[in-house]
Amino acid sequence: MFLPILMLHRVASNDEAMRLANASPLGLTAGFYGAGDEIGWFQQHIEAGVTYANRPQGATTGAWPGYQPFGGWKGSGTTGKAIASFYYLPQYLREQSQTVVE
Repeated sequence: MFLPILMLHRVASNDEAMRLANASPLGLTAGFYGAGDEIGWFQQHIEAGVTYANRPQGATTGAWPGYQPFGGWKGSGTTGKAIASFYYLPQYLREQSQTVVE
């Protein structure tokens, strides 16, 4: 089944929560509910391809097609480059320098 699963676990600090979250072998999406001064810290440290902070609709899953690139880290992706991101298409291009001296 492909669906979001929510697990709750009491932790002593945000650092401990981050350590547990990043211990996962997967990293597709991650969400966070917290104070404004915590959001930057979360987004800088979480190991996931798509992140959300304080998003009421859809909570912490998926991506907004047409607005966000979609891709995962670790076992949730293969290249670290998200579909529809700036860096995605160049993966399929082939560079070639050509020089002709006559």
